[in-house]
Amino acid sequence: MTVGGVLRPLAGVAIVAVLVWWSGPDAVADGLAALEAGPVLAALGIGVVTTVCSAWRWCLVARGLGLRLPLPAAVADCYQAMFLNAVLPAGVLGDVHRALGHGRRAGDVGRGVRAVALERLVGLLVLVVVAAGVLAAQPALLGVAGDAVPAAGWFGVAVLVAAPVLGWALRSRLRPLAADLRALRRTWPAVLGLSVVALGGYLATFVVAARAAGTSAPVVELLPLLVLALLVMALPLNVGGWGPREAVAAVGFGAVGLGAAQGVSAAVAYGVLGLVACSPGAAVLLLRLATRRRLTGSRRTRAPGSPAPHVPSPRSPATGGPPHPTPCTPATRGSACACGRPPARRPVRTPA
Repeated sequence: MTVGGVLRPLAGVAIVAVLVWWSGPDAVADGLAALEAGPVLAALGIGVVTTVCSAWRWCLVARGLGLRLPLPAAVADCYQAMFLNAVLPAGVLGDVHRALGHGRRAGDVGRGVRAVALERLVGLLVLVVVAAGVLAAQPALLGVAGDAVPAAGWFGVAVLVAAPVLGWALRSRLRPLAADLRALRRTWPAVLGLSVVALGGYLATFVVAARAAGTSAPVVELLPLLVLALLVMALPLNVGGWGPREAVAAVGFGAVGLGAAQGVSAAVAYGVLGLVACSPGAAVLLLRLATRRRLTGSRRTRAPGSPAPHVPSPRSPATGGPPHPTPCTPATRGSACACGRPPARRPVRTPA
């Protein structure tokens, strides 16, 4: 693992630790109070909708690239990927596993990886467009993300500067991606529509979390703050999404007069309910591990080089008795067979 791969999750842990120290343990306790029956069932139900939409979007992109991907398999893979994203650092390792696994099964790892990258990119672009609309409608929130996570501004500047340079340097490798975009031109409306529905599900879960944490502000006032909190979750400075989300929620809620501690509670509640919503992925992962272990054990029961099990010959269909003996076919005419029987003699025909 690289130094950056170690430091980024540690940065997310540090952000969460500072927020807990600054806002107090009561804010975290209020967020954990979301583990009641009502919010948990709501998160599970909304999670089914968002997961099916994400899996359907993936199916459309994969099929547009010529890869076979049934919807039930895509739903199971998406649940497993979301669970791995939630419990592993960086928040994308589950998607990496999903892309490589589908690519190997389909026989084309490159297109499998590009399919996952494209469908995830579409979801991120929809979120960015919605966030841009929110910032245009409420310019006062423009500095919230930058104040909460100062690295976010520098990260955005670095991306803007490096994108043209990287695009020119990697132009030969980007040609397959351009061809994929042309191949998907007929599926873009459906892909965008599914992305909008999935984003609506994430926002609905965040509203449920905010209500469970004790926030009574109107939904119209909450949505802009929640969109920004979801947007910064794309930063690689997190552990399963934790870190920047809580920081932006604290600053945003404090900026509109709802209280920073209330923002931390809402973000913590969303993290808890998000983990509940992707919990079916844990069942998928355990089931697949058990199946793989059972198959591996069945292969090991037969030692390498051992003779194949004896299969009895079928009985003679005419008499029902033992099968007729099959004459041996030695390598050379007139030579004895390895079984010890003499070679079969051809019948001598006499002239009529």
